[in-house]
Amino acid sequence: MTEVLDEATWRARAAAHAERVDRFIDPHLARRESSVKHPVHDFLFTYYSQRPAQLRRWHPGFGLALGGEASAYDGLKGYADGTVSVEHVVSQRPLITSIHRLLEATASRPAHVGCFGLHEWAMVYQLDDDETRHADWPLRLGGPGTDTVVESHRIACSHFDAFRFFTPAARPLNTLQPGRDDRSAFEQPGCLHAGMDLYKHAFRLTPMICSDLVADCFELARDIRVLDMKAAPYDLANLGFEPVRIETPEGKKEYAAAQRGFAERGAPLRQRLIEECARLLEVSG
Repeated sequence: MTEVLDEATWRARAAAHAERVDRFIDPHLARRESSVKHPVHDFLFTYYSQRPAQLRRWHPGFGLALGGEASAYDGLKGYADGTVSVEHVVSQRPLITSIHRLLEATASRPAHVGCFGLHEWAMVYQLDDDETRHADWPLRLGGPGTDTVVESHRIACSHFDAFRFFTPAARPLNTLQPGRDDRSAFEQPGCLHAGMDLYKHAFRLTPMICSDLVADCFELARDIRVLDMKAAPYDLANLGFEPVRIETPEGKKEYAAAQRGFAERGAPLRQRLIEECARLLEVSG
């Protein structure tokens, strides 16, 4: 049974959503217009495929219809007569199944918080300064100092989309070798990238889930990215980011505590996504 939202209600929710995400979108668009790069806050817009305009558009999710004048949704992928169609949900069953499987596998594992963000260090291992992903920003410890940190730690990155950016020299140093097709065998809820990827999973389920959940995942991912780069080898103090010095005992303790907090924040969002996938799979079955 499809519930119809009256026009005043859904327009208010759409406006509130746009206002919520514009706080992050507008600065990004201004930087892009000025050809200014931000290594922290631009990441969610440049690494992931969701465009700002797509994030800004509010969707009610499957099972809710837009009452009144909703012509702006006419012709959008997945929509028919002001609501997400059953046919669209059925067509997305392979995607929903794969996301559901990964989320459930990740949620079934305990959170590991001993990686200390060394994936970012492994991405610059034995590179010249001008070869790093954020070459505009110097390495805090310089090249040799950064390499020493990598060589003196046990690296255990479980996330393929981080591991695949390791330098060739760093890849054999990882105690795990996650692959593109075995993510569900490796991902665990303490991983910062697994937490950020909740945003990816959410927007890939758009418009079948409500955009409020997508925005919740976006905000979590944005906060995680801050920790990710504060613990990275780059010196971002001029941007206002004091480093989490994971090469020290104090920094390790700080990082692990923050990582544990993000795992706790991510758990209910992951569960909500699991439940949405289950609901959609029931519809599409």
